[in-house]
Amino acid sequence: MLVTYVVLFVMTGSVLAPLKAAVLTMLSMSIMFGVLVWGFQNGALAGVLGFTPTGEIEPSIPILMFCVAYGLSMDYEVFLLARIKEDYDRTGDIVGSIPRGIARSAPLVTAAALILAVSSAVYSTGSVVFLQQLGIGIALTVAVDATLVRGVLVPALMRSAGRANWWAPAPLRRLHDRIGFREDLGQDISRADSEHPVGARR
Repeated sequence: MLVTYVVLFVMTGSVLAPLKAAVLTMLSMSIMFGVLVWGFQNGALAGVLGFTPTGEIEPSIPILMFCVAYGLSMDYEVFLLARIKEDYDRTGDIVGSIPRGIARSAPLVTAAALILAVSSAVYSTGSVVFLQQLGIGIALTVAVDATLVRGVLVPALMRSAGRANWWAPAPLRRLHDRIGFREDLGQDISRADSEHPVGARR
């Protein structure tokens, strides 16, 4: 998680955005673990999936599921934050950059989440309990993370935070100015293309 925080800071230059991402990702993880306990440890899904509950979960399963789901969740966060930050850097519009950034990243995030949720849910149709747990847990986590968390909670919290979304102490701001990821190259290329279109006379 520390590495994730550092990478998101290098990308955004903010100390709040990576923290918010980690907290919301933990929310998605808690949903996944809650389903594991309710559906498999307590046996609520035993009749539907056709397994015999044992009252416990193999310790390696939550660890594996956490690694997979955490990585997927952070992928969606990176897509989302990158587009919002890019729009904010270009326009300086704190409020408007949020829906515009989400609109630009939504097709990719939605398509990826749909593919992963459906492909993971297929595992629940088997007879191996380990695969059923993996399929149900990952599918539900991806679906909730891409819709409720990234589509509702992220924009709501960013709208409430305002300028604090991109705030960092002066020393960290100077550090980000030296090592942070930028979109300047793409902007410079676009600017050059607009000034000198291909095929235009010199």
